[in-house]
Formats: sequence, C-alpha cells, structure tokens
Amino acid sequence: MSDVVVLDYGSGNLRSAERALAAAGADVRVTDDLSAAADADGLVVPGVGAFAACMAGIEALGAGPVIAERVAAGRPVLGICVGMQVLFEHGDEHGVVTKGLGLLPGGVTRLPATRLPHMGWNTVRPAPGSVLFAGLPAQSRFYFVHSYGVVEPAALGATGALVTTAHHEGDFVAAVERGSLHAAQFHPEKSADTGAALLRNWLGTLPDRD
Repeated sequence: MSDVVVLDYGSGNLRSAERALAAAGADVRVTDDLSAAADADGLVVPGVGAFAACMAGIEALGAGPVIAERVAAGRPVLGICVGMQVLFEHGDEHGVVTKGLGLLPGGVTRLPATRLPHMGWNTVRPAPGSVLFAGLPAQSRFYFVHSYGVVEPAALGATGALVTTAHHEGDFVAAVERGSLHAAQFHPEKSADTGAALLRNWLGTLPDRD
C-alpha cells in the first residue's frame, strides 16, 4: 500500500479527496507537514475557489519548493481542480494575473463560454497513451465545477505533455500528464466509479511499500 499525502494549505475539499483515495487503496493522510509531503510516495495538491487564494495558501505554507522538487525528481504529484491550475505559469482572474508554480507551460483564463460556471458531468477525450484513463470506457463522465481553465490544449500538447480535453462551448484541458506529474481539472473524488478507477490508475504509478 502506497503512502499518499493530501496537502493541506487551507483549500477545501480535503476530506472527500482523502476518503476517495483511501477507498482506492492508498494509505492516505491530510497534513500541512512539508516533510511528510516531501517524503510520501504520492502527493495530492487539491484546490477549490480562486487561483490567487490557492497560490496565497501554498506560498504561506512554503509548499511551492516541495512540489517543484518532487516534480524535478520524478516523484508522483497529482493536482486536482485549482490544484491543477496552480501548476501552470499564471492565472488570470477578473483581470488580475497571479503567478503560478510554473511546472507546466501556459496560463489559466476564463473559459470562452456563455454558460458559466461549467458545472456537472461531462465526457472527456483521453490522450493516446494516457495512464490516468487506461481501461476506462469511452464516453466516461467526470464531475466538473469551474469557470476558468487552460483553453489552449494544442499548445500544451506541443510541449510533449499528454493532454486530455473536454468541451464546453469550446475545448479546454481536462487533464494533463507529463512524467510523474498528473493533474485533472475535474474532481475524481466526486466522479463516482469513473473517478475511483482514475485514482486507482494514478496509485498504480506509485511505489508499493508492502
């Protein structure tokens, strides 16, 4: 059983992520202990709400370097929702640009849609060779709730990342995989059986301590 830390930097949705990961087979804990975050087999970076608020929480905790060092060392990190968004270079919300962690190229902007937020179940188009979506049926649905996202999937894919897309009045990045770094704009912990399968796929990339 792999050791997983859900990083507590003041963002919400921690316990539902903890329960979903435990149900998927992880030995999981929620903590703001940076040593535990650095040492865990897998680190989950959650996030809900505003990009700027999440970045402020990460910076206040001093977690940015820990996340970056794990990625540089090829150690697994999973970002969820705004926890995915902060992995990019910047977020532009209401005309205010906030610097992100810069671990993925590009930025987060308002979705070019008349109906916002994009909330509810939606299908995705998995990237060929995806680990996260391996074995999941075509037209699997995941739960989204967001008004901002990465809206240039082709540019991100050109960097060598595996980019899974979804459509809401235009395409956007639903998930990204690059080496040991995985991230999802949707909430796998709220996505019933398909979300559980995706979490099991991610856990399969972690070393097993048993």
